[in-house]
Amino acid sequence: MAPSAETEYGDNVEVPDNKSRVTVVGSGNWGSVAAKLIASNTLKLSSFHDEVRMWVFEEVLPSGEKLSEVINQTNENVKYLPGIKLGRNVVAVPDLEHAVRDANMLVFVTPHQFMEGICSRLVGKIREDAEAISLIKGMEVKMEGPCMISTLITEQLGINCCVLMGANIANEIAVEKFSEATVGYRENKEIAEKWVRLFSTAYFMVSACQDVEGVELCGTLKNVVAIAAGFVDGLEMGNNTKARQLFLDTTMLSTFNFCLHLTVYMITFFESCGVADLITTCLGGRNRKCADAFARNGGKRSFDELESEMLQGQKLQGVSTAKEVYEVLRHRGWLELFPLFTTVHEICIGRLPPTAIVEYSQS
Repeated sequence: MAPSAETEYGDNVEVPDNKSRVTVVGSGNWGSVAAKLIASNTLKLSSFHDEVRMWVFEEVLPSGEKLSEVINQTNENVKYLPGIKLGRNVVAVPDLEHAVRDANMLVFVTPHQFMEGICSRLVGKIREDAEAISLIKGMEVKMEGPCMISTLITEQLGINCCVLMGANIANEIAVEKFSEATVGYRENKEIAEKWVRLFSTAYFMVSACQDVEGVELCGTLKNVVAIAAGFVDGLEMGNNTKARQLFLDTTMLSTFNFCLHLTVYMITFFESCGVADLITTCLGGRNRKCADAFARNGGKRSFDELESEMLQGQKLQGVSTAKEVYEVLRHRGWLELFPLFTTVHEICIGRLPPTAIVEYSQS
């Protein structure tokens, strides 16, 4: 059985300054895999405490048991990552404030639409010297424009936030198939290298890149492109059409990045978080899978219905991101400049049929 979080992190326990404590905020499919990666390294690295806390949004399973209790009893997330042992030093904690107590390295990996609420709950509850990293694909759209999740974390919690994105599908990493990822950082290369050490394994290769905006936008927008790729697959248009679609979409993705952030570096697109991630997601991600089903049904079944049926509690990020990107384009008068993003959103909401994605490509 995993160690007790209460015993390890009791109110009277003195926290040594020379060792870092890690908490993973999120316990879905990718969050559980992240906890597994990190837990394997904290046992090896003397600069980290062995135990890794994982905040679990509490659910009651069909058996009547609480998910957090089952994770701690079986060392397995039976709902979101069944069949994979997380590591005996992973402790599931259902109380958010308790999960982050004393942690100075916070790993955020939840659906992006929940992050503003999570951050508001953590204000004043975390260490002043805490560092964060976001594994979240998505953005918040506000009146003044788009707000990336790393920026949201920094602004609300007052802490530095790196990002980790890459050509990796969670279930493949879980069974230790080789993958790679990119840590995006702003100025502090030392903390970036610390994140690299925390995530790197023999089967998960991580590198650092000084371009938070570029890395994060690639990870966010690729889900919209994957929706488009799924439409092409569902329409059975063939590989030639899909190849042209991906070429046009990659061009549009990079252009959109530069329009939003002039500081984005072109070389970032050749990191794992860029073209490689785009290809991986368009070949096998959940967004492609659900968009394929949506097109095969002629758009007659909603994405909400398909998400519930096909993803077993996981969230589909591409559809909500497409809406957010659309709002950015509409606000800035850019709808005609980025027809891919406009078309994907209008197909998702039923304003256009799935075949419109091919008509966009032809034009």
